[in-house]
Amino acid sequence: MSDGIMSKAATMEIPINSNGNTGALAEDDGLEQATRRQWRLDEKDLQQVMASGPNLNETSIVSGGYGGTAEGIIPTGSIKGPSMQQSGSSSSVAAAAAEEATRGVAVEKLETVKKWGLNTYKCTKQMISERFGRGSRTVDLELEAQIELLRDTKRKYGSVLRLARALTNHFYNMVQTQHALGDAFADLSQKSPELRDEFGYNAETQKLLCRNGETLLGAINFFVSSINTLVNKTMEDTLMTIKMYENARLEFDAYRSDLEELSLGPRDAAATARIDAAQQQYQVQKDKYERLRSDVTIKLRFLEENKVKVMHKQLLLFHNAISAYFAGNQQQLEQTLERFNVKLNPPGADKPSWLEEP
Repeated sequence: MSDGIMSKAATMEIPINSNGNTGALAEDDGLEQATRRQWRLDEKDLQQVMASGPNLNETSIVSGGYGGTAEGIIPTGSIKGPSMQQSGSSSSVAAAAAEEATRGVAVEKLETVKKWGLNTYKCTKQMISERFGRGSRTVDLELEAQIELLRDTKRKYGSVLRLARALTNHFYNMVQTQHALGDAFADLSQKSPELRDEFGYNAETQKLLCRNGETLLGAINFFVSSINTLVNKTMEDTLMTIKMYENARLEFDAYRSDLEELSLGPRDAAATARIDAAQQQYQVQKDKYERLRSDVTIKLRFLEENKVKVMHKQLLLFHNAISAYFAGNQQQLEQTLERFNVKLNPPGADKPSWLEEP
C-alpha cells in the first residue's frame, strides 16, 4: 500500500505540459523560481512604497482622471472632522435662536390678543349695562351739548352743500344752452337778411349772459369748494377726535366699574394684587380720557371760530355775485369775483383770536 502512495505522490509531482509531454520539466522549474523571485521583489517594493508613500490625509483627487492636470485637485487634508462638527453646532445654535425668536413673537402676539379680548369684553359689558340702565356713565353736559350741536350743524351744512352742487349743475347746463342759442341766433342773422338786426341783438344778449354766467359759475364753484372743505375735512376731523373721545370714555367707565366691583370684594392677598393692577389700568384710562376731552374742547372752539370767519366771507361773496348777475351789473359781478382772492375782515376781526392771545 505504501508503494501505491509513493507512486501516486511521484505521479502528482510530474508536471504536464499542454501536450502531455514531460520534456520541459527543467525549463518549468527555472520559470517557477524566477516567478517566485519576482514576487519577493514586488513585495519588497510594495513595502517601500507603503513606508515612504504619501499620507492618506495628504492625498488628492484628480478630477480629470489619470493623467489629469493640477487644476481641479481637491486636497482632502482641508476636510476635517472638527470643522464639520463646528459647522453643525453653529447651524444648531442658529436654528435654536430662530426658534426662540419665533416663540417670542408668538408669545407677544398672544399677549396682545389677550389684552385686546379682555378690553373688548369689559367695554361690551359696560355698553350693555349703560343701554339697559344698570351701569353708570361719565357725562360732561356742556361738552355733550357742543358735540350734539356740531353734528346737527354738519347735517345742515351738508344739505346746503348738496343744494349748491345741484345749483351749479343746473346753472352750468343753462350757460351751455345760452351759448348754443347765441350761436344759433348769430347763424340765422347771417342767413336771414330781413331779420338780421333782431337775430343779431338776441345773439349779443345771449353771449353776454353766457359770459356773465361763466363768471357767476366760477363764484358758485368757489363757494361749493369752501363749504366742502369745511364740512368734509374740518368738521370731519373734529368728529374723528370726538369718536376717539367717546371710545376713551367708554373704556374709562368700564375700568372704573371693574375697580369698584373689586373694591367691594374680599381683601385677601390675591384680591389686593388684582385691585392694584385694576387701579393702574384705571389711572391709564383716566389720563387718556382727560387728554382726549381737552383735545375735543380745543377743536370745537377752533372749529366754531373758523366756521364763522369762512361762512361770513363765502355768504357775502355768494350774495353779491348772485345779485350782480341777475341785476345785469357786469362790472359789479367782475369786482365781486376778484374779491375771492382777497381776505375779508369780518366784524370783530381786529380783535386777535384766542389762539393768538398771550
